[in-house]
Amino acid sequence: MSTGLDRVMDALPAMVWTVDPEGRADSVNRRWSEYAGPSPDGARGRDWQAAAHPDEVSDLLECWRAILASGKAGDIQARLRRHDGQYRRHLINCSPMHDSAGQIVNWCLLATDVEDFQRAEWRSAEDALADQIRQSSQILDSIPARVGIYDVAGVRISANKQAIELSAAARAVDWRDLIHPDDLPLAEKRWRTALATGEPFECEYRVRMADGTYRWHQGRRAPMHDNSGKIVRWFGVSSDIEDLKRAEHRLIDSEHQLRMIVDTIPGLVAIFGPDRQVEGLNKQLMEYLGQTPQDFARWEVNGTVHADDLARCINIFKSALEGGLPIDFEARLRRYDGAYRWVQVRGNAARDATGNIVRWYCLMVDIDERKHAEDALKRSEAFLAEGQHLARMGNFSWHLASGQIAGSEQLYKIFELKPDTVVTLDLVSSRCHPDDMPVMLDMVERAKRGESEFEYQYRIVLPDRSIKHLHLIARRAPELEDKAEYLGAIIDVTHRRLSEEALERLRSELAQVTRIMSLGALTASIAHEVNQPLAGIVTNASTCLRMLGADPPNVDGAQETARRTIRDAQRAADIITRLRKLFSKRAIAFEPVDLNDAVREVIALSSSDLRHHGVTLRAEMAEGLPYVAGDRVQLQQVVMNFIRNAADAMSSVDDRARVVVVRTAPEDDQVLLSVRDTGVGFEPNEAGRLFDAFYTTKSDGMGIGLSVSKSIVEMHNGRLWAQANNGPGATFSFLVPCYVGDAAAVGNAFPNHSATVATLATTAVRP
Repeated sequence: MSTGLDRVMDALPAMVWTVDPEGRADSVNRRWSEYAGPSPDGARGRDWQAAAHPDEVSDLLECWRAILASGKAGDIQARLRRHDGQYRRHLINCSPMHDSAGQIVNWCLLATDVEDFQRAEWRSAEDALADQIRQSSQILDSIPARVGIYDVAGVRISANKQAIELSAAARAVDWRDLIHPDDLPLAEKRWRTALATGEPFECEYRVRMADGTYRWHQGRRAPMHDNSGKIVRWFGVSSDIEDLKRAEHRLIDSEHQLRMIVDTIPGLVAIFGPDRQVEGLNKQLMEYLGQTPQDFARWEVNGTVHADDLARCINIFKSALEGGLPIDFEARLRRYDGAYRWVQVRGNAARDATGNIVRWYCLMVDIDERKHAEDALKRSEAFLAEGQHLARMGNFSWHLASGQIAGSEQLYKIFELKPDTVVTLDLVSSRCHPDDMPVMLDMVERAKRGESEFEYQYRIVLPDRSIKHLHLIARRAPELEDKAEYLGAIIDVTHRRLSEEALERLRSELAQVTRIMSLGALTASIAHEVNQPLAGIVTNASTCLRMLGADPPNVDGAQETARRTIRDAQRAADIITRLRKLFSKRAIAFEPVDLNDAVREVIALSSSDLRHHGVTLRAEMAEGLPYVAGDRVQLQQVVMNFIRNAADAMSSVDDRARVVVVRTAPEDDQVLLSVRDTGVGFEPNEAGRLFDAFYTTKSDGMGIGLSVSKSIVEMHNGRLWAQANNGPGATFSFLVPCYVGDAAAVGNAFPNHSATVATLATTAVRP
């Protein structure tokens, strides 16, 4: 009982008790203590039943239990012992007190001394009652609330001073005039129900004050019965609850706002008590899980958390709550559709003024996509790192203004730098090969001019004086135009460059050996073929001279010898003619040849030389190309000759790109190969002479390459030709038959030729 209510009870000129719902006395006012006197054990004064007359105790208790059981107001008459031992009759009015939910929280008992009333025989019962009411008026006027007394029809017949003053100030004739119009219908309805049923009246409504403002009040009215149980009066009290109402509204608004805030948080929120019990979930979390707070309270056993994460989740959660530490972990939660998704859980404790934890707030964010993206990114980074390692390639970004360079791990390995080294343009330039510094300076100048991309090959010198060959490709980042940043890659091509140089040396040496061997074979062949007729000419000439020098001269013998000399000379001429014919005739080892594969080998062998001449080669190979019948090496010699001629034809071209296009395509039962360049081309009247022996359009050419190429193609039963392009340059092409049957059958279809020209053709592939 609050101190304020104690003062009110002590101010009442009547004996008042408050009793708990089970009927035990809770508190009494000063009037009862003065009436009953002090008890020996200090508790007896609270037990008003112990003060009842022994003859009436059983009836009193029975009546009191009935009132408690009904939960309704009632009256009890009993003789109560005064402190001097005298018993005086009292009328005890018992009224229940309810909370906002309608539950009885206390009983209020008001005892009125009616001893004198009963002794006054000459008074009528009504006068005695009126006298009692007048006496009660003094009590009512001292109550710090508005009190009214109503007849059985509900008409107010009396009121305490506070109620009268308010009505007068507000100029209200009836209590209804004070009620807010919006609250009056409910108040009247409940009052009519109370009058009809005899049940206590209780209602909250707004009352107009003297200044015209409205304040919330709680009105309670309880009936008073006579000895027969008939209602004879209604007693009502109206208490100002404006402050309480405002506090309730503030609390409701605060809770509503808090709920709105929690429900509008773009995340999943769970609220736990200090004992780890679930106190609430926001709307998003309930929809995400498809669970109610009651379902979520069993998260440790109902499969809400993935089985592989459950033990770790429980341990982390328990440790954090017990130690008051922030919560931060990741786990998989089961979504409403049964799918487990990764969620990041973060939580903090809310503490009261004394530092005790009163609540835990946890925010959960779905990070499943991010988790999978992180895993994919890790795998991608691992693949990229391994790919860069295998390709000896490093990525970099270069901020032009600051000169700062950020690079991948492989870039540090290429330059043999420590991982914590700050890479700058000066550091990179310091390792550039002195002969390649112009390349570095040109790159910086082009970057300053804002060129979109560039590509360079240069060398660096490492601290151990070893040299690496690098291939740099960079492009300006388009979305960072204002920051001038270049993104690129550096490839360590040292092994490839060394291999190319070794291959080029080997090829040059092989070509030189081939030339020497071919020249030797050709020389031996010519010497062998021509030696016999020349020897015969010398012998015949000597014989002819002896015959003519004889005395007499042997003219007939000399003439015969001269004829033999002419015969041997003719024989030598025939040998020379036959040797020339051998340029176009030789024995070929026919076999099925994949022309695409053969061309790729030629391109690989020519790549270094083409790069040296600044030539870009583009291959357009037809898929599913049929095999051709022929000698793979000789066909490669023709292709090699075409590509070398194309590169030479573009050596003086500076106003356009130097491009060679090698193309293969099927043509009925034949295969077409063409080599197109963007060089100087040839005059239309030269087309018919390009394949003649010893005819050349180059200042240092011998005129043998195209002639030999034509011979090789014709020996393959094919056709070779050249044509000028619509634009710059020329296109050289040949057609050879597709392979049919086995190699032996195909070989028998061609004449058998000398092997000498095969050697000559091999040597003469370079003009």
